Amino acid sequence: MRVLGIETSCDETAAAIVERDADGHGRILSNVVLSQIEEHAPYGGVVPEIAARAHVEVLDRLVSQALQEAHMTLDDVDAVAATAGPGLIGGLIVGLMTGKAIAMAGRKPFFAINHLEGHALTPRLTDRIDFPYLLLLVSGGHTQMVLVKGLGDYERLGTTIDDALGEAFDKTAKLLGLPYPGGPEVEKAALLGDRARFTLPRPMKGEERLDFSFSGLKTAVRQLATTLEPLSQTDVNDICAAFQAAVADTLDDRVSRSLMRFRQSFPDVSEPSLVVAGGVAANKELRARLQQLCSDDGFRFIAPPMELCTDNAAMIAWAGAERAGFAPADTFDIAPRSRWPLDMQSAPLIGAGRRGAKA
Repeated sequence: MRVLGIETSCDETAAAIVERDADGHGRILSNVVLSQIEEHAPYGGVVPEIAARAHVEVLDRLVSQALQEAHMTLDDVDAVAATAGPGLIGGLIVGLMTGKAIAMAGRKPFFAINHLEGHALTPRLTDRIDFPYLLLLVSGGHTQMVLVKGLGDYERLGTTIDDALGEAFDKTAKLLGLPYPGGPEVEKAALLGDRARFTLPRPMKGEERLDFSFSGLKTAVRQLATTLEPLSQTDVNDICAAFQAAVADTLDDRVSRSLMRFRQSFPDVSEPSLVVAGGVAANKELRARLQQLCSDDGFRFIAPPMELCTDNAAMIAWAGAERAGFAPADTFDIAPRSRWPLDMQSAPLIGAGRRGAKA
């Protein structure tokens, strides 16, 4: 089974070809990603209209490049998968319509993929792990703890009630005058800073519920920066170090409680795994803290390669390949969804509207 995957949910345009053999093992034949960082940098964040236009301009070329790198033509593709949500609706329309058109013209099965499911299933492609396992998804748009019980069977243990962690990093960077994207810049500045100079809050730490909150931490950073104005470079470095330390302590607490919940839910799993995915997983301090936590608690720590942690089409193609052996293909009238929780049974949180709960 060879699947063409298309990903256009935010500010990366991507196309990939993934192969799944009869034993369920996967292999990436090509994975092409084009970032839009330069287009959005002047605005300090992603502009949806610019993102959608950029997808339109390059997607056909990236699909051709993915096929070329895999030494294939469209005739060699067995199925097509495209992200249908959650994400920016303009970008989702571009990728979904392109995927439908290719599948319809070639009379191939089409699979509309939940972007979060792509992240959730990636370790089965890279590390061949079995269900169940625990997923921590930390990106610019999502912060969630999810029990991955099986294909299509997910239970959300916790999610952010306000800002995603990646969003908090980016907004902190913007507040301190650091370039976009902010996450790597905050990490670099933190390496030069004194984390003990300032004390910032650890939101939700000690709470029995497994949700996250980063809005209050972001507000505390703003108040601190306002008090210190004008900021010196030393001030910026020390604030970044204190912010990153607060995030690390918060994740340590939230994830530790989630590991306990996993053991309670699956006491017979002898080698439990924690999978960490999303762009924030690139942060070395946070990764080291989570690795140590897993080591202390007897969990296997899995973080896919960085190119598969951030948005990419290989994970979408792989999700399509897994779905192809499990469920019928989607119909061509399926619509994009800006909100699409993995766990449809989860109770709505603050911010849920008529279109459903936040992802």
